[in-house]
Amino acid sequence: MKLQGEGKLLRISIGETDKHEGKPLYEAIVLKARELNLAGATVFRGIMGFGAASRIHSIKLLRLSEDLPITIEIVDTEENIATILPFLDETVKEGIITMEKVDVIKYRHNGEQKR
Repeated sequence: MKLQGEGKLLRISIGETDKHEGKPLYEAIVLKARELNLAGATVFRGIMGFGAASRIHSIKLLRLSEDLPITIEIVDTEENIATILPFLDETVKEGIITMEKVDVIKYRHNGEQKR
């Protein structure tokens, strides 16, 4: 897949304990992105954050929150990103989804991969 120039960054922020069909929602999103042949997806686990309910979620030395912030980032073309939006509309019950323009400088992998 060639991806260079203008693309879109889709950023999904949810809670670590959010589920879809019994599995973590972030996992379901990444697997759906792969199924749709999107360029890639990365999951980040936050150490502190809050959302619309203003409840603080944080990782502390003596106490581990069980619902830390999770952010999934997906970069691809606008057309390809559009294919996952209906799935996100159905599955993301709480959180925020943003999209912004990005300039892709380089997108490469070593060897051939099965897609």
